[in-house]
Amino acid sequence: MSQQNIPVILLKEGTSRTRGKEAQKNNMRAAMAIAEAVRSTLGPKGSDKMLVDSLGDVVITNDGATILDEIDVEHPAAKLMTQIAKTQDDQVGDGTTSAVILAGELLKNADALIELGIHPSIIISGYKKATEKAKEILEKISIDIDTDDKKTLAKVAQTALNSKVVASEKELISKISVDAVLQITEDRNGKKIADLDWIKVVQKTGKSLKDTELIKGVLLDKEVVHPGMPKSITGAKIALIDDNIEIQKTEFSAEIKIEETSQMQAFLDREEQMIEEMVETITKSGANVLICQKGIDDLAQHFLAKKGVLAIRRVKKSDMEKMARATDGKIVSTLHDLKKGDLGSAGKVEQIKIGDDDNVLISEAKNPRSVTILIRGGSKYITDEAERALKDSLSVVRNVVEDGKVIAGGGASEVEIALALRSLAESIGGREQLAIERFANSLEIIPKTLAENAGLDAIDIVTEIRAKHTGGTSFKFGLDLFKAKVTDMEKAGILEPLRVKSQAIRSASEASEMILRIDDVIAAKAKPGGMPGGMPGGMPGGMPPM
Repeated sequence: MSQQNIPVILLKEGTSRTRGKEAQKNNMRAAMAIAEAVRSTLGPKGSDKMLVDSLGDVVITNDGATILDEIDVEHPAAKLMTQIAKTQDDQVGDGTTSAVILAGELLKNADALIELGIHPSIIISGYKKATEKAKEILEKISIDIDTDDKKTLAKVAQTALNSKVVASEKELISKISVDAVLQITEDRNGKKIADLDWIKVVQKTGKSLKDTELIKGVLLDKEVVHPGMPKSITGAKIALIDDNIEIQKTEFSAEIKIEETSQMQAFLDREEQMIEEMVETITKSGANVLICQKGIDDLAQHFLAKKGVLAIRRVKKSDMEKMARATDGKIVSTLHDLKKGDLGSAGKVEQIKIGDDDNVLISEAKNPRSVTILIRGGSKYITDEAERALKDSLSVVRNVVEDGKVIAGGGASEVEIALALRSLAESIGGREQLAIERFANSLEIIPKTLAENAGLDAIDIVTEIRAKHTGGTSFKFGLDLFKAKVTDMEKAGILEPLRVKSQAIRSASEASEMILRIDDVIAAKAKPGGMPGGMPGGMPGGMPPM
């Protein structure tokens, strides 16, 4: 027998392999299906999705990142698309749906070019050039704004909120977002930095969205440790202690021999005296509020109550750090080091009841660099979606405060970039020209989808926007969905951060290029059995694929 006819087996039995055009088609179809799944959620007139997992937990949202995070995707190319949404959300906090829809459209157009016999590497090269040009055009058409102008910042926040369930209260939520971001913004080396970690978001069901408020301080899900302590203190001087207010137990075994009852009493008296000295250290510093990251002994609680000190214990480290910034205090690691200069101050510290929960509110701080937003709503579904919307709103305001640049929304920037790309395609020529033209067509999926989701004629709308841009009237013309007409987006107050749009185009382009490069998919055989960790094979292994 000839040696040439002996088959060489490289892969384990049961491994599947898809190659060439079939692999590319499968990957593209999966990625396009993901884009199609979120497409109907885009824009102020977009729909919501109800997601139910195997345990029956329900999530109602139109946030692209949340939808893709909640659905259990099995196809590897589809997982790449979910990664785009996650990256977009982590980096800029908004524009997730746009990025996924754009990636899906880029792949759809690439598929048509492959059918014409154009090699994927040529398409990728064209897409890369188009992405660079898009970035350049975005910079060119961006509008510089005053980062202290609350009115303009509120418009940017409202644009992000228009498509959310909280749109009915967008003026209130946008005002809260702007005030919160400006409150925590700081100058570092001449640059403005707004770290959203210093904004605590707390959900409490009850009342309605219009009762959502910004607290210039911190709300703690805690209660005052002793019933004899005051429940409210005005003109609070706050000691922040990362230490136990109790007698430390030794870590090694010790034996104390007590031969007389008087010795026993002396021993107990000494313990009591030590705790009294600890309390004396706190009160001597001038503190009338004690916030402790660790435990407070029962006896210490008694002495603190006698001195009229309001105390809270076992507070999270992250909340301690927020309070230090909000009250301008210092976290002290050892109680003996506590001095008057370490104390934070707040206008009021009080125990309040929100629904059935006791909370401690530290408010009216003079110039807090950390704040809390309390979200109210009729149900958990409402407050969950309100929190997602609020985080988008805070993110876009943060982006604009740090960059000082916005662009016109409503599909205006996409149409302007598409026009520039068509001119670039003509100058380049060759097969790459087709890829750049297809990239331009793909960008117009954004205004088309906005129009479709509002029940308008997408072709008429995009043609009208193009006419406004081509005629040189203005690059700011886009679709105002509330008036259902093409108008100047800057005058209509529909503005988006430059950073969000730039990241969305970059993410979509990179994802489509990555999927286009794949021409071979080798999938190992799935292991039989149930969940990891030796659970029986018949038991369900998490959420089924959707």
